[in-house]
Amino acid sequence: MKSIAHPAPAAPAENAARAHGRNLALDRARTFLTVVVVIHHAVIPYTYFGHTDPKSWLGFDMVVLATDSFFMAMFFFLSGLFVWPSLARRVPGVFARDRLLRLGLPFVIAALTVVPIAYYALALREQPDLRFGAFWWNMVTEGPWPSGPVWFVWVLLLFDLAAGALYRISANSLFWINRLSVQGFKSPALFFIVLVLVTGIAYVPMRLIFGPSHWFEWGPFSVQASRVLLYALYFFIGAGIGAGRFSEGVLASEGRLANSSWVGWGIVTLLPYSGLWGLIYVKREILDNPDTLPMWYEASYGVLFVVFSAGMMFTILAFFMRWKRSGWSILDPMQNDAYGIFLVHYAFVLWIQYWMLDLGWPAIVKALVAFIVTMAASWIATRVLRQIPGSQHVL
Repeated sequence: MKSIAHPAPAAPAENAARAHGRNLALDRARTFLTVVVVIHHAVIPYTYFGHTDPKSWLGFDMVVLATDSFFMAMFFFLSGLFVWPSLARRVPGVFARDRLLRLGLPFVIAALTVVPIAYYALALREQPDLRFGAFWWNMVTEGPWPSGPVWFVWVLLLFDLAAGALYRISANSLFWINRLSVQGFKSPALFFIVLVLVTGIAYVPMRLIFGPSHWFEWGPFSVQASRVLLYALYFFIGAGIGAGRFSEGVLASEGRLANSSWVGWGIVTLLPYSGLWGLIYVKREILDNPDTLPMWYEASYGVLFVVFSAGMMFTILAFFMRWKRSGWSILDPMQNDAYGIFLVHYAFVLWIQYWMLDLGWPAIVKALVAFIVTMAASWIATRVLRQIPGSQHVL
Protein backbone atom coordinates (compact mmCIF):
# COMPACT_ATOMS: atom_id res chain seq x y z
CA MET A 1 0.00 0.00 0.00
CA LYS A 2 1.28 3.43 -0.90
CA SER A 3 2.01 5.50 2.17
CA ILE A 4 -0.42 8.21 2.97
CA ALA A 5 -0.73 10.72 5.66
CA HIS A 6 -1.75 13.98 7.02
CA PRO A 7 -1.52 17.18 6.22
CA ALA A 8 -0.39 19.99 7.32
CA PRO A 9 -3.47 20.38 9.39
CA ALA A 10 -2.80 23.38 11.48
CA ALA A 11 -0.58 25.53 9.32
CA PRO A 12 -2.58 25.67 6.09
CA ALA A 13 -5.77 26.37 7.94
CA GLU A 14 -4.26 29.48 9.48
CA ASN A 15 -4.76 28.17 12.99
CA ALA A 16 -8.41 27.79 12.22
CA ALA A 17 -9.80 30.47 14.06
CA ARG A 18 -8.43 33.76 13.12
CA ALA A 19 -11.33 34.13 10.73
CA HIS A 20 -14.25 33.15 12.93
CA GLY A 21 -12.87 33.14 16.44
CA ARG A 22 -11.08 30.22 18.01
CA ASN A 23 -12.83 26.98 17.18
CA LEU A 24 -11.43 24.50 19.67
CA ALA A 25 -13.49 21.62 18.31
CA LEU A 26 -11.99 21.89 14.83
CA ASP A 27 -8.49 22.54 16.19
CA ARG A 28 -8.71 19.39 18.25
CA ALA A 29 -10.18 17.37 15.40
CA ARG A 30 -7.16 18.29 13.24
CA THR A 31 -4.71 17.42 16.00
CA PHE A 32 -6.51 14.13 16.61
CA LEU A 33 -6.16 13.25 12.93
CA THR A 34 -2.42 13.91 13.14
CA VAL A 35 -2.25 11.27 15.86
CA VAL A 36 -4.30 8.94 13.65
CA VAL A 37 -1.75 9.41 10.86
CA VAL A 38 1.05 8.24 13.13
CA ILE A 39 -1.06 5.27 14.24
CA HIS A 40 -1.74 4.43 10.59
CA HIS A 41 1.93 4.29 9.69
CA ALA A 42 2.88 2.55 12.94
CA VAL A 43 0.63 -0.45 12.25
CA ILE A 44 0.89 -0.88 8.45
CA PRO A 45 3.83 -3.36 8.51
CA TYR A 46 1.79 -5.67 10.73
CA THR A 47 -1.21 -5.97 8.39
CA TYR A 48 -2.31 -7.98 5.37
CA PHE A 49 -2.26 -4.74 3.37
CA GLY A 50 1.38 -3.92 4.00
CA HIS A 51 2.86 -7.06 5.51
CA THR A 52 6.57 -6.11 5.63
CA ASP A 53 7.20 -7.63 9.07
CA PRO A 54 6.98 -11.33 10.02
CA LYS A 55 4.41 -10.47 12.68
CA SER A 56 0.84 -9.39 11.93
CA TRP A 57 -2.54 -8.96 13.60
CA LEU A 58 -5.95 -8.83 11.93
CA GLY A 59 -7.05 -5.97 14.17
CA PHE A 60 -4.53 -3.70 12.47
CA ASP A 61 -6.10 -4.52 9.09
CA MET A 62 -9.34 -3.17 10.49
CA VAL A 63 -7.57 0.01 11.60
CA VAL A 64 -5.83 0.57 8.27
CA LEU A 65 -8.96 -0.07 6.21
CA ALA A 66 -10.77 2.56 8.26
CA THR A 67 -8.04 5.20 8.29
CA ASP A 68 -7.13 4.83 4.63
CA SER A 69 -10.77 5.24 3.68
CA PHE A 70 -11.43 8.62 5.27
CA PHE A 71 -8.63 10.61 6.87
CA MET A 72 -7.01 12.17 3.81
CA ALA A 73 -10.35 13.44 2.54
CA MET A 74 -11.10 14.88 5.98
CA PHE A 75 -7.69 16.57 6.11
CA PHE A 76 -8.44 18.34 2.83
CA PHE A 77 -11.88 19.31 4.09
CA LEU A 78 -10.51 20.85 7.28
CA SER A 79 -7.71 22.58 5.39
CA GLY A 80 -10.27 24.21 3.09
CA LEU A 81 -12.56 25.57 5.81
CA PHE A 82 -10.77 28.87 6.38
CA VAL A 83 -9.32 29.49 2.93
CA TRP A 84 -12.01 31.95 1.83
CA PRO A 85 -11.74 34.22 4.90
CA SER A 86 -7.96 34.09 4.54
CA LEU A 87 -8.23 35.20 0.92
CA ALA A 88 -10.59 38.01 1.91
CA ARG A 89 -8.02 39.44 4.32
CA ARG A 90 -5.09 39.47 1.91
CA VAL A 91 -4.13 41.60 -1.05
CA PRO A 92 -3.52 39.67 -4.29
CA GLY A 93 -0.27 37.76 -4.22
CA VAL A 94 0.16 37.70 -0.45
CA PHE A 95 -1.97 34.60 -0.06
CA ALA A 96 0.06 32.74 -2.69
CA ARG A 97 3.34 33.87 -1.14
CA ASP A 98 2.15 32.71 2.28
CA ARG A 99 1.16 29.27 0.95
CA LEU A 100 4.44 28.86 -0.89
CA LEU A 101 6.24 29.56 2.38
CA ARG A 102 4.05 27.33 4.56
CA LEU A 103 3.59 24.47 2.10
CA GLY A 104 6.04 24.72 -0.78
CA LEU A 105 9.17 25.21 1.32
CA PRO A 106 8.42 22.38 3.79
CA PHE A 107 7.61 20.07 0.89
CA VAL A 108 10.94 20.72 -0.81
CA ILE A 109 12.92 20.32 2.42
CA ALA A 110 11.06 17.15 3.44
CA ALA A 111 11.36 15.63 -0.04
CA LEU A 112 15.13 16.16 0.06
CA THR A 113 15.73 15.07 3.66
CA VAL A 114 12.97 13.31 5.62
CA VAL A 115 11.72 11.15 2.75
CA PRO A 116 15.13 9.80 1.63
CA ILE A 117 16.08 9.10 5.25
CA ALA A 118 12.82 7.22 5.72
CA TYR A 119 13.09 5.10 2.58
CA TYR A 120 16.75 4.34 3.22
CA ALA A 121 15.54 2.13 6.08
CA LEU A 122 13.49 0.12 3.57
CA ALA A 123 16.38 -0.06 1.08
CA LEU A 124 18.71 -1.49 3.70
CA ARG A 125 16.50 -4.52 4.07
CA GLU A 126 17.45 -5.56 0.52
CA GLN A 127 20.95 -4.06 0.35
CA PRO A 128 22.53 -4.02 3.84
CA ASP A 129 25.78 -2.50 2.51
CA LEU A 130 24.11 0.36 0.63
CA ARG A 131 25.55 3.75 1.55
CA PHE A 132 23.13 6.60 2.20
CA GLY A 133 24.91 9.03 -0.12
CA ALA A 134 24.62 6.66 -3.06
CA PHE A 135 20.99 5.90 -2.21
CA TRP A 136 20.09 9.60 -1.95
CA TRP A 137 21.78 10.54 -5.20
CA ASN A 138 20.13 7.71 -7.11
CA MET A 139 16.71 8.64 -5.68
CA VAL A 140 16.84 12.32 -6.65
CA THR A 141 18.56 11.89 -10.01
CA GLU A 142 17.22 8.62 -11.43
CA GLY A 143 14.28 7.73 -9.22
CA PRO A 144 11.93 6.49 -8.20
CA TRP A 145 11.56 9.39 -5.80
CA PRO A 146 8.52 8.65 -3.62
CA SER A 147 7.20 11.49 -1.52
CA GLY A 148 5.78 9.38 1.28
CA PRO A 149 3.15 11.17 3.34
CA VAL A 150 4.27 14.65 2.26
CA TRP A 151 2.51 14.24 -1.09
CA PHE A 152 -0.39 15.86 0.72
CA VAL A 153 1.52 19.11 1.11
CA TRP A 154 2.12 19.82 -2.57
CA VAL A 155 -1.44 18.79 -3.49
CA LEU A 156 -2.81 21.10 -0.80
CA LEU A 157 -0.60 23.90 -2.17
CA LEU A 158 -2.07 23.30 -5.63
CA PHE A 159 -5.63 23.43 -4.25
CA ASP A 160 -4.86 26.61 -2.30
CA LEU A 161 -3.47 28.33 -5.38
CA ALA A 162 -6.49 27.21 -7.40
CA ALA A 163 -8.77 28.60 -4.68
CA GLY A 164 -6.89 31.90 -4.80
CA ALA A 165 -7.40 32.13 -8.56
CA LEU A 166 -11.08 31.22 -8.22
CA TYR A 167 -11.56 33.86 -5.54
CA ARG A 168 -10.05 36.54 -7.76
CA ILE A 169 -12.40 35.54 -10.57
CA SER A 170 -15.47 35.59 -8.31
CA ALA A 171 -15.54 35.86 -4.54
CA ASN A 172 -19.09 34.48 -4.64
CA SER A 173 -18.26 31.34 -6.63
CA LEU A 174 -18.63 28.99 -3.63
CA PHE A 175 -21.58 30.62 -1.92
CA TRP A 176 -23.94 27.93 -3.20
CA ILE A 177 -22.06 25.51 -0.97
CA ASN A 178 -22.47 27.87 1.94
CA ARG A 179 -26.22 28.07 1.29
CA LEU A 180 -26.32 24.29 1.49
CA SER A 181 -24.29 24.51 4.68
CA VAL A 182 -26.84 26.91 6.15
CA GLN A 183 -29.54 24.34 5.43
CA GLY A 184 -27.31 21.82 7.16
CA PHE A 185 -27.58 23.86 10.37
CA LYS A 186 -30.92 22.17 10.99
CA SER A 187 -30.48 19.18 8.71
CA PRO A 188 -26.91 17.81 8.68
CA ALA A 189 -28.30 14.64 7.10
CA LEU A 190 -29.17 16.67 3.98
CA PHE A 191 -25.61 17.99 3.76
CA PHE A 192 -24.29 14.46 4.30
CA ILE A 193 -26.41 13.04 1.48
CA VAL A 194 -25.30 15.75 -0.95
CA LEU A 195 -21.68 15.21 0.07
CA VAL A 196 -21.98 11.47 -0.61
CA LEU A 197 -23.68 12.01 -3.98
CA VAL A 198 -21.20 14.60 -5.23
CA THR A 199 -18.10 12.75 -4.09
CA GLY A 200 -19.49 9.46 -5.39
CA ILE A 201 -19.98 10.96 -8.85
CA ALA A 202 -16.36 12.13 -8.74
CA TYR A 203 -14.73 9.06 -7.21
CA VAL A 204 -16.44 5.98 -8.63
CA PRO A 205 -15.70 6.71 -12.34
CA MET A 206 -12.08 7.58 -11.49
CA ARG A 207 -11.72 4.28 -9.65
CA LEU A 208 -13.14 2.41 -12.63
CA ILE A 209 -10.73 4.18 -15.00
CA PHE A 210 -7.51 4.10 -12.98
CA GLY A 211 -8.13 1.37 -10.42
CA PRO A 212 -7.59 1.80 -6.68
CA SER A 213 -3.79 1.66 -6.60
CA HIS A 214 -2.47 3.73 -9.52
CA TRP A 215 -0.58 6.92 -8.66
CA PHE A 216 0.28 9.86 -10.88
CA GLU A 217 4.01 10.37 -10.31
CA TRP A 218 6.62 12.82 -11.51
CA GLY A 219 9.69 12.95 -9.35
CA PRO A 220 8.55 13.56 -5.76
CA PHE A 221 5.18 14.85 -6.99
CA SER A 222 2.68 12.03 -6.62
CA VAL A 223 -1.00 11.62 -5.92
CA GLN A 224 -3.40 8.68 -6.01
CA ALA A 225 -5.11 8.88 -9.39
CA SER A 226 -8.56 7.65 -8.39
CA ARG A 227 -8.78 10.10 -5.46
CA VAL A 228 -7.67 13.38 -7.03
CA LEU A 229 -11.19 14.65 -7.69
CA LEU A 230 -12.43 13.29 -4.36
CA TYR A 231 -9.80 15.28 -2.47
CA ALA A 232 -10.45 18.40 -4.54
CA LEU A 233 -14.17 18.23 -3.77
CA TYR A 234 -13.60 17.79 -0.05
CA PHE A 235 -11.26 20.77 -0.06
CA PHE A 236 -13.58 23.08 -1.98
CA ILE A 237 -16.68 21.94 -0.08
CA GLY A 238 -14.80 22.87 3.08
CA ALA A 239 -13.89 26.19 1.49
CA GLY A 240 -17.53 26.75 0.58
CA ILE A 241 -18.67 26.19 4.16
CA GLY A 242 -16.29 28.94 5.26
CA ALA A 243 -17.16 31.26 2.38
CA GLY A 244 -20.11 32.90 4.11
CA ARG A 245 -22.19 32.37 7.20
CA PHE A 246 -19.98 29.82 8.92
CA SER A 247 -21.60 30.43 12.32
CA GLU A 248 -25.00 29.59 10.84
CA GLY A 249 -23.92 26.54 8.87
CA VAL A 250 -23.57 22.80 9.31
CA LEU A 251 -20.51 23.22 11.57
CA ALA A 252 -22.00 25.91 13.78
CA SER A 253 -21.60 25.29 17.49
CA GLU A 254 -25.35 25.70 17.97
CA GLY A 255 -26.28 23.60 14.95
CA ARG A 256 -27.87 20.19 14.99
CA LEU A 257 -24.66 18.33 14.09
CA ALA A 258 -22.89 19.78 17.12
CA ASN A 259 -25.74 18.66 19.31
CA SER A 260 -26.40 15.29 17.72
CA SER A 261 -25.20 11.88 18.84
CA TRP A 262 -21.79 11.05 17.45
CA VAL A 263 -22.55 7.45 18.45
CA GLY A 264 -25.53 7.50 16.11
CA TRP A 265 -23.36 8.71 13.24
CA GLY A 266 -20.83 6.03 14.11
CA ILE A 267 -23.43 3.28 14.04
CA VAL A 268 -24.61 4.42 10.62
CA THR A 269 -21.00 4.49 9.42
CA LEU A 270 -20.51 0.86 10.49
CA LEU A 271 -22.85 -0.21 7.68
CA PRO A 272 -20.60 0.80 4.75
CA TYR A 273 -17.54 -0.30 6.73
CA SER A 274 -19.04 -3.77 7.11
CA GLY A 275 -19.85 -3.70 3.41
CA LEU A 276 -16.21 -2.96 2.57
CA TRP A 277 -15.13 -6.00 4.58
CA GLY A 278 -17.76 -8.06 2.83
CA LEU A 279 -16.29 -7.10 -0.54
CA ILE A 280 -12.78 -7.85 0.70
CA TYR A 281 -13.98 -11.32 1.70
CA VAL A 282 -15.50 -11.80 -1.75
CA LYS A 283 -12.24 -10.71 -3.37
CA ARG A 284 -10.06 -13.05 -1.31
CA GLU A 285 -12.26 -16.11 -0.83
CA ILE A 286 -14.61 -16.15 -3.83
CA LEU A 287 -12.80 -14.29 -6.61
CA ASP A 288 -9.43 -15.63 -5.39
CA ASN A 289 -7.58 -12.28 -5.48
CA PRO A 290 -7.59 -11.71 -9.26
CA ASP A 291 -5.20 -9.16 -10.75
CA THR A 292 -8.15 -7.36 -12.32
CA LEU A 293 -11.42 -7.09 -10.45
CA PRO A 294 -14.84 -6.92 -12.18
CA MET A 295 -16.30 -3.46 -12.73
CA TRP A 296 -19.27 -4.29 -10.51
CA TYR A 297 -16.85 -4.96 -7.68
CA GLU A 298 -14.89 -1.73 -8.13
CA ALA A 299 -18.10 0.31 -8.47
CA SER A 300 -19.61 -1.27 -5.35
CA TYR A 301 -16.43 -0.71 -3.39
CA GLY A 302 -16.28 2.90 -4.58
CA VAL A 303 -19.84 3.62 -3.43
CA LEU A 304 -19.24 2.12 0.02
CA PHE A 305 -15.93 3.98 0.22
CA VAL A 306 -17.47 7.44 -0.25
CA VAL A 307 -20.31 6.70 2.18
CA PHE A 308 -17.86 5.51 4.81
CA SER A 309 -15.51 8.44 4.23
CA ALA A 310 -18.29 10.98 4.71
CA GLY A 311 -19.73 9.05 7.65
CA MET A 312 -16.44 8.91 9.53
CA MET A 313 -15.90 12.61 9.03
CA PHE A 314 -19.35 13.45 10.40
CA THR A 315 -18.83 11.06 13.32
CA ILE A 316 -15.54 12.70 14.31
CA LEU A 317 -16.89 16.22 13.81
CA ALA A 318 -20.01 15.44 15.84
CA PHE A 319 -17.86 14.08 18.68
CA PHE A 320 -15.48 17.02 18.86
CA MET A 321 -18.15 19.67 18.30
CA ARG A 322 -20.28 18.28 21.12
CA TRP A 323 -17.73 17.21 23.72
CA LYS A 324 -14.45 18.96 22.88
CA ARG A 325 -15.42 22.53 22.07
CA SER A 326 -14.39 24.10 25.38
CA GLY A 327 -12.23 23.52 28.42
CA TRP A 328 -8.93 21.67 28.26
CA SER A 329 -8.04 18.66 26.13
CA ILE A 330 -5.06 16.32 26.14
CA LEU A 331 -4.66 17.26 22.48
CA ASP A 332 -4.09 20.96 23.19
CA PRO A 333 -0.35 20.82 24.05
CA MET A 334 0.31 19.16 20.69
CA GLN A 335 -1.73 21.59 18.63
CA ASN A 336 1.02 24.01 17.56
CA ASP A 337 3.37 21.13 16.76
CA ALA A 338 0.95 18.98 14.77
CA TYR A 339 2.17 20.16 11.36
CA GLY A 340 5.80 19.50 12.24
CA ILE A 341 4.95 16.06 13.64
CA PHE A 342 3.30 15.21 10.35
CA LEU A 343 6.28 16.36 8.33
CA VAL A 344 8.99 14.46 10.24
CA HIS A 345 7.26 11.38 11.67
CA TYR A 346 7.71 9.12 8.65
CA ALA A 347 11.48 8.87 9.00
CA PHE A 348 11.18 7.95 12.66
CA VAL A 349 8.49 5.32 12.18
CA LEU A 350 10.24 3.50 9.32
CA TRP A 351 13.56 3.36 11.16
CA ILE A 352 11.95 2.12 14.37
CA GLN A 353 10.18 -0.60 12.40
CA TYR A 354 13.47 -1.50 10.71
CA TRP A 355 15.24 -1.90 14.05
CA MET A 356 12.43 -4.15 15.34
CA LEU A 357 12.24 -6.29 12.19
CA ASP A 358 14.14 -9.28 13.55
CA LEU A 359 12.69 -9.12 17.04
CA GLY A 360 10.23 -11.83 17.97
CA TRP A 361 7.82 -9.49 19.73
CA PRO A 362 4.08 -9.79 19.02
CA ALA A 363 2.70 -7.45 16.38
CA ILE A 364 0.73 -5.49 18.98
CA VAL A 365 3.87 -4.81 21.00
CA LYS A 366 5.85 -3.75 17.94
CA ALA A 367 3.11 -1.41 16.77
CA LEU A 368 2.75 0.11 20.23
CA VAL A 369 6.50 0.74 20.48
CA ALA A 370 6.53 2.21 16.97
CA PHE A 371 3.67 4.56 17.79
CA ILE A 372 4.91 5.76 21.19
CA VAL A 373 8.52 6.26 20.14
CA THR A 374 7.55 7.91 16.86
CA MET A 375 5.17 10.33 18.57
CA ALA A 376 7.73 11.26 21.21
CA ALA A 377 10.65 11.61 18.77
CA SER A 378 8.59 13.57 16.22
CA TRP A 379 7.26 15.93 18.87
CA ILE A 380 10.72 16.55 20.32
CA ALA A 381 12.19 17.07 16.83
CA THR A 382 9.44 19.54 15.98
CA ARG A 383 10.00 21.49 19.19
CA VAL A 384 13.73 21.68 18.37
CA LEU A 385 13.05 22.79 14.78
CA ARG A 386 10.64 25.46 15.97
CA GLN A 387 13.49 27.04 17.93
CA ILE A 388 15.24 27.95 14.67
CA PRO A 389 14.70 31.69 14.00
CA GLY A 390 11.88 32.18 11.53
CA SER A 391 10.81 28.53 11.58
CA GLN A 392 7.53 29.24 13.36
CA HIS A 393 6.35 31.08 10.26
CA VAL A 394 6.57 27.72 8.49
CA LEU A 395 5.98 25.14 11.22
